[in-house]
Amino acid sequence: MERAESEGGEGGERRRQRIYNNNSSTAGVILRNPNNPEPIWPTIDGSLGLSEDDSLSYARNFFKFGFLLLPWLWAVNCFFFWPVLRHYSSFPRIRKYVLGSAIGFVAFTVLLSSWALTFSIGGERLFGPIFDTLVMYNVADRFGLTGWS
Repeated sequence: MERAESEGGEGGERRRQRIYNNNSSTAGVILRNPNNPEPIWPTIDGSLGLSEDDSLSYARNFFKFGFLLLPWLWAVNCFFFWPVLRHYSSFPRIRKYVLGSAIGFVAFTVLLSSWALTFSIGGERLFGPIFDTLVMYNVADRFGLTGWS
C-alpha cells in the first residue's frame, strides 16, 4: 500500500492525497491521469460514490434495463457516470456500458423528436385523410364517450 502526501495549491492549503494500489484487482483504485493531479472518480459524487466494482454493476444494469423500453435510464447512466465519459482513458470496463447508454439515449431522442415533429409540423397536410385515424386526441369522440357529440 502506498501513501503519497503533497502540499500546495492556492492560498497555501495543505492537501493530502491517498493512492491505494492493489495488485490483485482494480477494485476501489482511483485511476489518475498523469497530466491531472486530481483523482478521477467513476461517479459524479466523487469520493462518496461507489467503488469500481459496484460502479460496473450499476452501469451494466442501467444499460441493460434501458433496452426494456426505459431509455431514460440511459440518460441517468450518462449523468451518474459523467466522469467516465469525460475521461476516456479511465475505467475501461465501465466505459463501454456508459458509452453504449449515451449512444442509445441519443438515438432514442432523435427518433422520438423526429416522430413528434413529424406529427406536430406535418399533421394533416403530410398524412392526408388518414391522419384522423393516426392521432389519439379524438379517441373519445370515435367511441362516443363524450356527452356533447
